[in-house]
Amino acid sequence: MHYYQFHIGDYKSHTHHLTPMEDLAFRRLLDHYYLHEVPIKKTNIARQIGLKDFEQEVLSILDEFFVSTSEGFINPRADIEINKYKEFSIAGKKGAEIRWSKGGNRDANSPLNATPIATINQEPLPNNHKPITNIKIQAPQGVSLEVWESFLSQRKLSKATVTETVIKSIQKEADKANWTLEQALSEIVARGWRGFKADWVIKTQDKSEKNNELISGLTRGLLGGTKNVKLLNN
Repeated sequence: MHYYQFHIGDYKSHTHHLTPMEDLAFRRLLDHYYLHEVPIKKTNIARQIGLKDFEQEVLSILDEFFVSTSEGFINPRADIEINKYKEFSIAGKKGAEIRWSKGGNRDANSPLNATPIATINQEPLPNNHKPITNIKIQAPQGVSLEVWESFLSQRKLSKATVTETVIKSIQKEADKANWTLEQALSEIVARGWRGFKADWVIKTQDKSEKNNELISGLTRGLLGGTKNVKLLNN
């Protein structure tokens, strides 16, 4: 894929704890993954994305946001979008073949095997564009259609069922973490999880809060006067 939709709010909600270099590594890893559409190997990946001197940050992002498999690291959320694009492309080629075989507009400039071009504002559609038939429940109250459909697609790819019991379990854990159900479902999709536990995100939040406190303390020290500055310089 040479383009993909980038949801700023969704991305920010899952990466607010990253350092600037970790954030850059994540963006470059995503670009690399969408462009090549194959699992990422740890070997030389930092050099391939231009961050050879920051290999530790690159590997840290792989461990946090990608899933390790026997073939390399994959990103379930990206795989959903890649599969949608491929199905959309195949559907377009089939439609072109049908039109040409029926003796349609032969003066058209598009070749027989033309790949449809989707604009940046149009999300690629799957071939059948039908709802998942084995899902019996609707989007829960307070959960956007976009997040819900992404969650359903991931569950389908992982061959996991979606029942009211599953949603209630996720809601219970989300309440423990003071999260909304939509936040929990979005986190599940972004990280490729099959479930959700409050402890998983509370630890990350605590780490982020401690980092913020440390940065705040250092800032106050720098602003406190020349005495503090001299101490920091010693």
